[in-house]
Amino acid sequence: MARAIWKGAISFGLVHIPVALVSATSTQGVDFDWLDKRSMDPVGYKRVNKATGKEVTKDNIVKGVEYEKGRYVVISEEEIRKAHPRSTQTIDIFGFVDSKDIPLQNIDTPYYLTPDKRGEKVYALLRETLLDTKKVALANVVLHTRQHLAAVMPLESAMVLVMLRWPAEVRTLDSLELTDAVTDVTLSKSERDMAKRLVTDMSADWQPEDYIDTFQEKIKELVETKAREGKIEDVEGDGGEQERKSADVIDLTELLKRSLAGKSSAKKTSAASKTKAKKAPVKPAATPRKTRKAS
Repeated sequence: MARAIWKGAISFGLVHIPVALVSATSTQGVDFDWLDKRSMDPVGYKRVNKATGKEVTKDNIVKGVEYEKGRYVVISEEEIRKAHPRSTQTIDIFGFVDSKDIPLQNIDTPYYLTPDKRGEKVYALLRETLLDTKKVALANVVLHTRQHLAAVMPLESAMVLVMLRWPAEVRTLDSLELTDAVTDVTLSKSERDMAKRLVTDMSADWQPEDYIDTFQEKIKELVETKAREGKIEDVEGDGGEQERKSADVIDLTELLKRSLAGKSSAKKTSAASKTKAKKAPVKPAATPRKTRKAS
């Protein structure tokens, strides 16, 4: 079973349903890392002052909101924490609407809801009530200090929590500026009939196993082919005397291991030298050689 990312309860009226939240999606794709082509070292990101081009340390960075062009209001971390909504660990239902009333462009991320702490019966009761009334529940929920608008929907024998975009985040169709050629177009009966016939001929059942990200598959195949051919670049260091240093992170554990190994090696070398010096026989003084005749 997938690991729960959040535990709380659905709350409406006097009803309290213990639930756990499980991600309904997984991120798929190929990760491309930046490498320096001259040395194959990883390339990281730097915080740079756009005016001077110089790097800025984390301690000298503050957060600001642009109030006017080129003018910012600085907000402290404490003020940001206070502005975050208080997490209540509840999915607070405040109303019920028809699912068709929720615009498609407002739908964001789905999560599975599972019953928790012997809440199976009341969980099933809400699911069946939503199915019988053909309604979905609108709710507020706080996840990771961020408040979300959400909808609780029945899905077969379970329920899902669908995160919704706030209405202020969704652009209206008026922003498209569609012309009369689109909105007031006149279509003949034959044109409509042909289009319907084409749709009918191409109609099929939903087959998720047939829908594949071809780009991802091609990149994976290319990686496997190049790996088999030995075309792999080492980015972990060449094992020489001058090991490449990480661009961003220093592993303290690794440094301690190296330090201990260095001290141990130095002790062994020192001890071996002393032992060798004790065991080495004393050579007799060399007799002076006869001087050669001057040429």
